[in-house]
Amino acid sequence: MDEITRVVRDYIIREYVQEGDEREVSETTPLISSGLVDSFSMVSLLRFLEKKYAVHIPDADATPEAFDTVERIVALVRRFQKAEVSA
Repeated sequence: MDEITRVVRDYIIREYVQEGDEREVSETTPLISSGLVDSFSMVSLLRFLEKKYAVHIPDADATPEAFDTVERIVALVRRFQKAEVSA
């Protein structure tokens, strides 16, 4: 597991998995569609990612589909990291 994947996964577990919740969070666990992350939490996660990785993710790209798994979130961060480098 790479650094971004680990950081995103750990943040989701720390912030959104309730104590006693036995759900396993992997790179492919549905987050939004399972109800683990709601729209308010998604905004909080977006702000965390933008601050942590010094990227700007436009609202149009911050969709529930883009935030539905750790894998998709990591792909989104990487996409905008590359955009920041080439800007």
